[in-house]
Amino acid sequence: MTTSRERLLQELNKDMEWEYASAIQYIQHAATITGARFDSIQKELLIHAQEEMQHAVMLSDQIAFLGGVPSLEVEKRETSFSSVDMLQQDLAGEDQAISRYRERIAQAEELKEYGLRRVLEDILIQEEEHKRDLDTVLSDT
Repeated sequence: MTTSRERLLQELNKDMEWEYASAIQYIQHAATITGARFDSIQKELLIHAQEEMQHAVMLSDQIAFLGGVPSLEVEKRETSFSSVDMLQQDLAGEDQAISRYRERIAQAEELKEYGLRRVLEDILIQEEEHKRDLDTVLSDT
């Protein structure tokens, strides 16, 4: 299926909405996660939240550059009373982000938007790091 610029902008806006949601979710999880074994990941979740907001800024800049209007919407957030469930929710979000950014990189390549591709690759690298952080702490539970 051929990617149009309009479709790419739609998907970039959806990615940005997921970034907003991830930042909010990480902040809430960091505040409510309990248990001594989660002390180190608690601080890391706040770093993840800041990085997710930076991703939203990067996407917003690219959307505007490509002639679109950055979204103000926020995607669905997840929470739980269980610390392990919270981390699993965060991990599911990272898995989804990795999948979406791989798709978006292919679309940028198809449209010969190489600068956008580079920005998306940088975001993808951080999302993969977030996944590793979460995998590591979950493997210890």
